[in-house]
Amino acid sequence: MYQLSHILTEQKSIMESITQALLSADKDETSKEMQAAFPKETEEVKQRTLTSLLEKVEGAKNIMDTPGRHLIYNGDLAEFDVENMSPIQRVHAFLMNDCLLIATWLPNRRGAIKYKYNALYDLESFAVVNVKDNPPMKDMFKILMFPDSRIFQAENSKIKKEWLEILDETKKNKVSKDKHKKEEELPTSPVRAEVSTNPFEMDDDEPADTEDDVNLSLEWIQELPEDLDVCIAQRDFEGAVDLLDKLNEYLKDQPVTPKVKDLRSKVDERVRQLTEVLVFELSPDRSLRGGPKATRRAVSQLIRLGQSTKACELFLKNRAAAVQTAIRQLRIEGATLLYIHKLCNIFFTSLLETAKEFQMDFAGNTGCYSAFVVWSGSAMKMFVNAFSKQVFDSKESLSTAAECVKVAKEHCQQLTEIGLDLTFTLQSLLVKDIKAALQSYKDIIIEATKHRNSEEMWRRMNLMTPEALAKLKDEMRSCGISTFDQYTGEDCWVNLSYTVVAFTKQMMSFLEEGLKLYFPELHMVLLESLREIILVAVQHVDYSLRCEQDPEKKSFIIQNATFLHDTVLPVVEFRFEESVGKPAKQLHD
Repeated sequence: MYQLSHILTEQKSIMESITQALLSADKDETSKEMQAAFPKETEEVKQRTLTSLLEKVEGAKNIMDTPGRHLIYNGDLAEFDVENMSPIQRVHAFLMNDCLLIATWLPNRRGAIKYKYNALYDLESFAVVNVKDNPPMKDMFKILMFPDSRIFQAENSKIKKEWLEILDETKKNKVSKDKHKKEEELPTSPVRAEVSTNPFEMDDDEPADTEDDVNLSLEWIQELPEDLDVCIAQRDFEGAVDLLDKLNEYLKDQPVTPKVKDLRSKVDERVRQLTEVLVFELSPDRSLRGGPKATRRAVSQLIRLGQSTKACELFLKNRAAAVQTAIRQLRIEGATLLYIHKLCNIFFTSLLETAKEFQMDFAGNTGCYSAFVVWSGSAMKMFVNAFSKQVFDSKESLSTAAECVKVAKEHCQQLTEIGLDLTFTLQSLLVKDIKAALQSYKDIIIEATKHRNSEEMWRRMNLMTPEALAKLKDEMRSCGISTFDQYTGEDCWVNLSYTVVAFTKQMMSFLEEGLKLYFPELHMVLLESLREIILVAVQHVDYSLRCEQDPEKKSFIIQNATFLHDTVLPVVEFRFEESVGKPAKQLHD
């Protein structure tokens, strides 16, 4: 739309200049005489005015370096956001004969300086569009600079009208002036070639013979720049790249003549525009729906344009934004395990899809694979942040944490089907949180054991009902203590103290959850935690044996110590070594 507007403006100005040229010669001569009579004075006055105004703008010193530049119009405007029409800032605009300067107001004035340089636009680089009044948004006009735009509001409708008319008139004048310049330059160029008397120019003339060899008069070559413009405007990216490939193939073995250089410069400008549009297509600001396949079109065309590195970078940025958005939109459930199942499903499925799409898009660019591996690591950090917030920061139980980590590991294993193993990355990112969780739970068990020890009476345990006794037997069997039956008596009695039974259940539970969370970096942490928990119980039994004088109670304490030494601790040692595959010397000692 911007290019169409630009072409229409140009056509309109050409038609008007033709109309003006057909007007009476007298009127033309009179205006020329007036311009000849007062050219320097008016230009000097305009330049002086511009200089004095630009002295108030911070960072605008170099603007007066262009000869012949002078002020046409200036005034205050308010800039609004294009998306939500909210006010952004107050600006002062300076319209010159060849450009438009936008300067923002300084909140803290420093001497004569009132404004700060914001942007400078060439008159040919933008189109001006009227914005229909929609109260309270009124007296506005839009400036289009592909692919961006800015909206400004004038003080009232009269000033807005002046801005629109003067901008339009100034743009026309510049087009007309540039056209006259080109016409003046054209007749002189062949004369110079004929007049030359330099004998050393013979070498330069040699390529002129070969110039005829490159046939650029073919219809498709003549229309190529315009065809590229049409393809870009219609978003036919494949068609545009096909045309470029066709041209490159045609010019591959041809000499580089001035005509070829000229054509190349025109085409390169279109390539730049096409690249900008494709880059915009892949920007995370665009809609992220449609998954990684939605980016395939833009990525494949960028690769064909020789921009595989940029395509790789933008593709991965786009996917990172999509993954982040998906994680952010996931509703936090009351049940942590349910949330973690959903989180793992969304994240690892997205990662798998992205990897498969990456393999398809960059099949011939193996150099980009390292970038994908690095990106996978950073994406994993994003996942672990969301995972840890829900599992570890909310102080979930060790059993819940172990189950959640197990789910994450299982999902991570899915990536190995495409040759990507991120298990080590996941473990290294989780090791700090798991270590803290193990130590925290260890401290809770030690505190609970010490509290029970302080109230120890060394009495047999009475479970009151056969059902309760059967339940306890089942619990002990599930913990791996198969010989518990020999410590049960008649009726519902258990020949062990409540403290030792409670300690055994907690100890075995901690061991099982710790083994679910285990990986090599946590070996010593888990081993030391088990050792510290065991020492609390063993030292209490040892102390009680030394202090107890009653022979009957002393015999009962020895029975509890035998249960710990002969039954519980060997099971702990065996389960640890069986699961880890390494001897646990600390536990044995």
